[in-house]
Amino acid sequence: MDFTFTKKEEKFRSELRGWLEQNLPEGWLKGNRKLPEDSKLYSQFLRDWQRSLYEGGWAAIAWPKEYGGRDATLIEEIVYHQEMVRVQSPPLINYIGIHMVAPTLMQMGTVTQKEEFIEKILTGEQVWSQGYSEPSAGSDLSAIQTTAVKKDDKWVINGQKVWTSFAHVADRCFLLTKTEKSEGKHDGITVFLLDMNQPGVETVPIVQMDGHQEFNEVYLTDAIATDADVVGEVGKGWKVLIALMLHERSGIAAQVFTLEQQFNRVVEMAKAVQVCGVSLIEDPFVEDGLADLYTRINGAKLNYYRNITHTLKNGKPGPESSLDKLLVSELTKELFDFAMTIQGHAGVLMAEEALFDSDMQAQYLASFGATIGGGTSEVQRNTIGERILGLPKDLGR
Repeated sequence: MDFTFTKKEEKFRSELRGWLEQNLPEGWLKGNRKLPEDSKLYSQFLRDWQRSLYEGGWAAIAWPKEYGGRDATLIEEIVYHQEMVRVQSPPLINYIGIHMVAPTLMQMGTVTQKEEFIEKILTGEQVWSQGYSEPSAGSDLSAIQTTAVKKDDKWVINGQKVWTSFAHVADRCFLLTKTEKSEGKHDGITVFLLDMNQPGVETVPIVQMDGHQEFNEVYLTDAIATDADVVGEVGKGWKVLIALMLHERSGIAAQVFTLEQQFNRVVEMAKAVQVCGVSLIEDPFVEDGLADLYTRINGAKLNYYRNITHTLKNGKPGPESSLDKLLVSELTKELFDFAMTIQGHAGVLMAEEALFDSDMQAQYLASFGATIGGGTSEVQRNTIGERILGLPKDLGR
């Protein structure tokens, strides 16, 4: 593949840079990137940021123009990710809506669903969560126990979801349910676009070990949905699930550019932190470790480019996104584990006690979840073995 950017692509980069300089929150480019700690203020801050992206035409560049996107090429998407990482832009509160739900609705939703939801997803008016995992159904989503039973013209939903990202701020949930008993492992599953603002939905935030509350438990007690909320066919939701997960893993894979920036930050730390008056980076162990990580992170980036080329030829993401997701998540965990190790005992210090940057400690704690969300590393390896290498199916599943 050609790694040079065309004049058109560099013009695209210049346009985006100019917009970011004019529209990022005040003081952001000067390093004032502290987000509000109050949950309501945090949510509103990010909704306002997404509204700005929408008004500037930068909220979902890969979407078709008919839905408010730019019809951006995959190479322009790469440029976009590079620039957003460069300025460490605020997170996208509606990441699930923009990168997973809306593309799936464009592919499999009804005309009414597209008209009702897609623009609201783009503007940030409607934030989405993803209701998949349950206490007894994590990696094996076919084992879900949340039920949806048809009563008159309504669907009555009961059950529990866990590790539901953004549920505490979400207006809607892309919800996986069991609507009928069936012999087939993947049959009888139905996806609903559930309204979260109703009496039958209770959200309980999960406090993570890094102190954040991005995940939630969701309790569903006679929650109500209608036929208009069903995505695809009743009982055929597994196809919908697979479609969404391909979009999800492709989005995670693009985080290789974030990983590259995080590596550079670890190098800065190794240069700045001293032990007995000597910079960490002068230690041969540290040098060797950084060289190894640098090589493998760049290998992951090149593999991502190769798979982007494959997607360009086929028009949609394939199972190769599992390879990208596996590499990025495992390397992220290894990178921050290395960053903590080379600091010695000081690696456990948080907040103002940290030797370099307390955010690095928080990222280390969060990195464990990266190998679980979007499908565990074990699931990714099964997908790679079966769908890329052509190996026999895992008999344990």
